[in-house]
Amino acid sequence: MNNLAQEKKYKKIITALSIIIPVAVACLFGVNLRSLGFNVEPLKFLPPIYASINGLTAVLLIAAVIAIKKGNKKLHEQLNTVAIACSLLFLLMYIAYHMTSDSTSFGGEGIIKYVYYFILFTHIVLSIIVIPFVLITYMKAKLGKFPEHKKIAKKTFPIWLYVAVTGVIVYLMISPYYV
Repeated sequence: MNNLAQEKKYKKIITALSIIIPVAVACLFGVNLRSLGFNVEPLKFLPPIYASINGLTAVLLIAAVIAIKKGNKKLHEQLNTVAIACSLLFLLMYIAYHMTSDSTSFGGEGIIKYVYYFILFTHIVLSIIVIPFVLITYMKAKLGKFPEHKKIAKKTFPIWLYVAVTGVIVYLMISPYYV
């Protein structure tokens, strides 16, 4: 299969995933297995784990940029592949937690409440927006289209880093209110 045909195939997959993932998360977020009568234990141990995975993703992204600036393409690719795996693992744990546990309300008051909701809102919106960016950036590299990869990576990196870092911040801000 030639490069153009491969890219066309990948773009269809990327488009599908960019729609399916947020829709599936939104649907599953509203499903609570305990409310449906299933005898499952709340997975209350997951939030600090998936917050740590978000932190690890941020570190991996920064390390990947350092690796490519030093000319180490192989390490750069490996770090980004692990960052994608971490993001997927985060997502699976996040869904599992919310399917077994009641949502936690933020208990802060005053200006901190507005700061929290601003960070949470931008985190959620950008976590949806970044999906096609990450996948396209990765595809361009896999197809050897490095000038295009580099161009889109300059947009993908700060968005993905913001999502990873704000995931940790959201956890730290809401963790005192977990029951």
